[in-house]
Amino acid sequence: MSKSGLLRVLACVCVVTSVNLQSIAVCPHIIRLKNEWRQHNVAVLRGLDKVTGRVSTFKVMLGNVAYFGTFKIRVDTCQDLPPTLPPESAAFLHIEDQLPDEETHDVFNGWMFASSVSLHAVEHSVYSVWLMSCRSDFIDD
Repeated sequence: MSKSGLLRVLACVCVVTSVNLQSIAVCPHIIRLKNEWRQHNVAVLRGLDKVTGRVSTFKVMLGNVAYFGTFKIRVDTCQDLPPTLPPESAAFLHIEDQLPDEETHDVFNGWMFASSVSLHAVEHSVYSVWLMSCRSDFIDD
């Protein structure tokens, strides 16, 4: 049996055993309880200007808007897992491209995960944006 076949079987076993409370111990990387995620007020994002090679790190408060190049970025929620679990941050982002003298169009609208940048990547010819982490405050460090 191939590795991918074995992983599918293990995933099915985890899903089948998810009725059990013991399934959390059996498959901790697949099954997450809703109350394990911790809500934060600030998303830490990183942006890349592909033309200049400039990388910028910036913070966005929930519900506020940040600008990176021609991107208008809004964060609806930013959450992470507690330190006792494998590190993961997730944010729900709305990214629009606002070119001068043109209509705004959506570039990205959905969940972005810090550990899986390529899973939900922003596809744009000039800019790239990804989630770094979530924080509870806006303090610079």
